[in-house]
Amino acid sequence: MRSVFLGTPASAIPSLAALLDVTDVELVITQPDRPRGRSGTPVAPPVKRAAEQWGLRIQQPNDKDELWGNLSQLPFEVGLVVAYGKILEPRVLDLPPFGYLNVHFSLLPRWRGAAPVERAILAGDEKTGVSLMLLDEGLDTGPVVAVVETPITDDETGGTLTGRLSYLGGMIVNDAVPEYLAAQLEPAPQIDAGVTNAPLLDPNEAQIDGSWAADTVERAVRAFHPRPGAWVRIDGVRHKLLEVEHTDALVEPGSFEGVDGEPAAGFAEGSLLLVTLQPAGRPVQSGSAWLNGRRGAGGTIDPA
Repeated sequence: MRSVFLGTPASAIPSLAALLDVTDVELVITQPDRPRGRSGTPVAPPVKRAAEQWGLRIQQPNDKDELWGNLSQLPFEVGLVVAYGKILEPRVLDLPPFGYLNVHFSLLPRWRGAAPVERAILAGDEKTGVSLMLLDEGLDTGPVVAVVETPITDDETGGTLTGRLSYLGGMIVNDAVPEYLAAQLEPAPQIDAGVTNAPLLDPNEAQIDGSWAADTVERAVRAFHPRPGAWVRIDGVRHKLLEVEHTDALVEPGSFEGVDGEPAAGFAEGSLLLVTLQPAGRPVQSGSAWLNGRRGAGGTIDPA
């Protein structure tokens, strides 16, 4: 069975590897190289680098017409999409007889959209998973072919959970795609109840202040790590929070002070130790080292 793969980030690579095991991948489509860093040097997306190492044919269309040109004359029976970054037009969706399958990192219909992993952690969900669905013209609204569930642990970050789900994505491709192509799995329409949306992350929503509940802050620090990074502004300077812990210390909401040599910040309904942080323009450091640099002085967190 001939296939095409559309994906861009590192989290899509396990699914590409699995697709190679169960189909003949005719083409890999990924986003164009993008300028990175101060030099502005174009950097290839992770999927492109993996596909090059595996000797696969690659295209990087700049727009929908180029994508159509890449696919319209190519003989293939099924497509697999994993975090490609663009919505496919109806004319593209109609090309393969078995359609396009999509590996989505949530238990659909919960968390439809671009940031399902981070939204699940932010909401305090106890479980998530991977859904293999058949793409339609909506945003993650197509019928579901297969699902695998997994718990969300108390120390899970956006990065670690994405890594684990990407591995499960490869497993579900390996297990379910052959059965789907053999007509042994029937896609089931999503139920209307329980629909939630997971819009793209905005760095501004990751700014924390003292009005937030401590539990919400702790989840936000984990959800937004490594990107875009939860942050506070102290004395007008942006500080990224990489790790926090609950503490029994009683600290006034919106302020911080030294507690046994570590900075403890007060929020609504509790306080948190600032275990690891990064002031703007400076390296990552422990909270205790940062507090020592302030000579143990407390202060306030600027309001958002």
